[in-house]
Amino acid sequence: MSLASAPAGTNHAGKYLTVGLAHEAYGIAVLKVREIIRMLKITPVPQMPAFVKGVVNLRGRVIPVIDLRVKFGLEAAFTERTCIVVVQVRPAAGQTVQMGLIVDCVEEVIALTAAEIEPTPEFGADVDTSYLLGLAKVKGQVKTLLDIDKVVAPDALRQIAPTT
Repeated sequence: MSLASAPAGTNHAGKYLTVGLAHEAYGIAVLKVREIIRMLKITPVPQMPAFVKGVVNLRGRVIPVIDLRVKFGLEAAFTERTCIVVVQVRPAAGQTVQMGLIVDCVEEVIALTAAEIEPTPEFGADVDTSYLLGLAKVKGQVKTLLDIDKVVAPDALRQIAPTT
């Protein structure tokens, strides 16, 4: 099926903020990004999944913080470039939640055309790739594009940010 006749939502062309995680590059749709902040003191919350580091107070608003490196099973070491990308996620219809994502570094904003984005390859039935929008080829590098709404599974989100 060509992209021109593809169903709405499958053409992922647009602007992406690229972030580094364990020497790999990942893209997050710019429209989902609210701000980029330096590391803040994170208050742990008991009995959360390992990738949920806790919460931060962002100008009077408490938001959950997820370490994407831990979520993806990558090595997680803090450096002077480690920061928090605050995103607006919509894991369920009508519900939006702000949360922080710990990343190794922020790289750049890139504009991608549909031709630069390859569909996610099949890795077999046991590998969940539903959180991947596709793979972008930029300047000889492959950047994995994330569907940030699906990176945090709705059940985990219910644990860390109950609907009020």
